[in-house]
Amino acid sequence: MDDMRPASGAAPHLGLASLFPTGLQAVYAECRRLYPDQVNPLQVTAIVKYWLGGPDPLDYISMYRNVGCGAPDVQEHWHYISMGLSDLYGDNRVHEFTGPDGPSGFGFELTFRLKREAGETAPPTWPAELMQGLARYVFQSENTFCSGDHISWHSPLDNSESRIQHMLLTEDPQMQPVHTPFGQVNFLQIVGVCTEELQAAQQWNGQGILDLLRGVHVAGGPWLVTDMRRGETIFEIDPHLQERVEKGIETDGSNLSGVSAKCVWDDLSRPPEDEDDSRSICIASQPRRLSDKDTEQIREALRKGLEINSKSVLPPIGGGRQSHERPQSRKDSLESESSAAIVPHELVRTRQLESVHLKFNQESGTLLPLCLRGRLLHGRHFTYKSINGDTAITFVSTGVEGAFATEEHPYAAHGPWLQILLTEEFVEQMLGELQDLSSREESKLPKEFSWPERKLKISVLPDSAFDSPLQ
Repeated sequence: MDDMRPASGAAPHLGLASLFPTGLQAVYAECRRLYPDQVNPLQVTAIVKYWLGGPDPLDYISMYRNVGCGAPDVQEHWHYISMGLSDLYGDNRVHEFTGPDGPSGFGFELTFRLKREAGETAPPTWPAELMQGLARYVFQSENTFCSGDHISWHSPLDNSESRIQHMLLTEDPQMQPVHTPFGQVNFLQIVGVCTEELQAAQQWNGQGILDLLRGVHVAGGPWLVTDMRRGETIFEIDPHLQERVEKGIETDGSNLSGVSAKCVWDDLSRPPEDEDDSRSICIASQPRRLSDKDTEQIREALRKGLEINSKSVLPPIGGGRQSHERPQSRKDSLESESSAAIVPHELVRTRQLESVHLKFNQESGTLLPLCLRGRLLHGRHFTYKSINGDTAITFVSTGVEGAFATEEHPYAAHGPWLQILLTEEFVEQMLGELQDLSSREESKLPKEFSWPERKLKISVLPDSAFDSPLQ
């Protein structure tokens, strides 16, 4: 439960400074630098602190009135700043003390800029609960946020009828990183976006969409102020921006590394009656399940973090740590794991397949051109993970390290997980035939695509085809 009151201790006099935790002082000092005339801002406070068993990880959220500071195209707005994701105390009550050289706590605090409505004399408090929700995710998952990340929320941020239902993250344009005895603290700003803008960020990248938002005054402007009453997407305001996104995907590739989908694959190289080692084992009434290590690798493939390597690398399924165990350090665990080689699970051998048939529903099928053009042509990989079971399909390019599909054996299965390696030449050929799938308009199904010389077949089927577990 939260309480709202003026931050009476937010600007301690020198005589009281010793009573204030050092990490908290550092964040307050940065706030005072920006708002010297607002020494006692309204503040949402966790009544029972997280370290005393309370439900809210953020001890405080300060709320300031920002008049735009005379900057061009910056709307007057409320500025929310969290305190609690970084190490405020340095005594291990919340965060492990790691010294001054690394990140403080999780290394960041959240901020949010909300357009001030005419006649509003006090800031709305719903952004504080939104920030607490994001902080709970960080504490529970130990996954940190980075500039350019996107957050699928699937609900109006203020529980209204607004089209602003998702978030992007970026560096706060005014808050400067602070250095404390407990490490460095950066400030990540939440930016509210529409569904179409989130999808564009997923298919291209978050930074590209943030740059487009900065150029549209009503969609955020230079400081990316969120307007919950915005009724149009940037693509409706300026249709030419969609072309910028398409060109960006072509030039930069896509940061979308995978989706949950309705999909299935069949091994056409073995007769159905071969029960000992056929695909039917994986989709029968008692399907062979993905191992914990496979599941962990696919989960990581569905995360955005795969772009941290100079080379595209599938996360390992070996390494001696089960998926349910926490890494020793919650920092950079994906990066450190991603450089290792795959060690296939000993109990499930990898099989090379001669011919495969891939089946997708229409929504999944529309992403195939993006998978090929935005991922594989840029030396990356893309994973479809079935929502109906353990089936997974990963497309890999020849530049991806750690794959068990190879140019000599481009179709390889590890239990119900199929990897398909496609050469650049084959990707270009497929794109010419699959380009019509990019349209999200309803089209007549089924659609069949076949490359007999490559022994590959793809079908796009209606959703009803995936209702049976044997499809």
